[in-house]
Amino acid sequence: MFYLGVDVGSVSTDLVLLDNNMKVAEKIYLRTKGNPIKAIQDGFKLLKDKFDGSDIAAAGTTGSGRMIASSIIGADAVKNEITAHATAALEIDQDVRTIIEIGGQDSKIIVLNNGIVSDFAMNTVCAAGTGSFLDRQAERLDIPIEKFGDYALKARTSVRIAGRCAVFAESDMIHKQQLGYNQSEIIRGLCDALVRNYLNNIAKGKTIQPKVLFQGGVAANIGMKKAFENALGFEIYVPEHFNMMGAIGAAIIAKKTSEKVGKTNFRGFELANNNIMSRSFECEGCSNKCEVVKIHENNSIIGYFGDRCGKWGSNSTKSANDLLA
Repeated sequence: MFYLGVDVGSVSTDLVLLDNNMKVAEKIYLRTKGNPIKAIQDGFKLLKDKFDGSDIAAAGTTGSGRMIASSIIGADAVKNEITAHATAALEIDQDVRTIIEIGGQDSKIIVLNNGIVSDFAMNTVCAAGTGSFLDRQAERLDIPIEKFGDYALKARTSVRIAGRCAVFAESDMIHKQQLGYNQSEIIRGLCDALVRNYLNNIAKGKTIQPKVLFQGGVAANIGMKKAFENALGFEIYVPEHFNMMGAIGAAIIAKKTSEKVGKTNFRGFELANNNIMSRSFECEGCSNKCEVVKIHENNSIIGYFGDRCGKWGSNSTKSANDLLA
């Protein structure tokens, strides 16, 4: 038996299968490209070729697109990123006290006390310090993003770069190039600036205590890892599946949920070939006028989400005759 976790984010959609020992048996990374439905179906096509859907004992979703993913796949558990990342980290190491997570579009810090999330903070306003910002700078410097950290470690000195704003940081980098600093020094300065930005904004008012796990796609950048260690004064650890921790956490939570009820709601990998799309309408039931999203599959509606009161979300399936004009 396997347990499926799906993490649908703005940049990437991650799918993992865990075995009975909660070890990663399969993982798939796909670019969301603004179309989470297609990303999920593409991932299921890859899994369908290697696994039988009947072998999936539970399925869970997380990420910004967790609700739409839940409607499509038939999730047993739907959890926010904070809970999913914390669950995955604790599965790896019960001694973890702090989680630094930097993804494609957001950053977060999670503080744990005796295995329980006691505090957290997220940055979803500015892209400075996130994976998308680093991708942009790597492209502008004509350096593969995979080599970004190597360049940072080669630098003998760090150039101070303003990192609180993505626009200002880029302007400052250009200015430093014009002053004659080499690429390694600039990249190291950028890593240091992004770490300062993280500690002064996202982690402001929080005590970062070891053991610290560094999760998310940016954890692949060894320059960022080194910059955090220099700033904090102690070692931080990067898990083996650092960029899949949200999906891993979702799978673990789904396993616990399905075991309680004795069954799974997972709909199978065959839905990869179905015609699935989303449409929205404004509910006129009250003054909130919620924008409700409904998920269509072939000739039926398989789910609703977006309403505050649960009026529509409680109707998981309706026939084609119930479609709203």
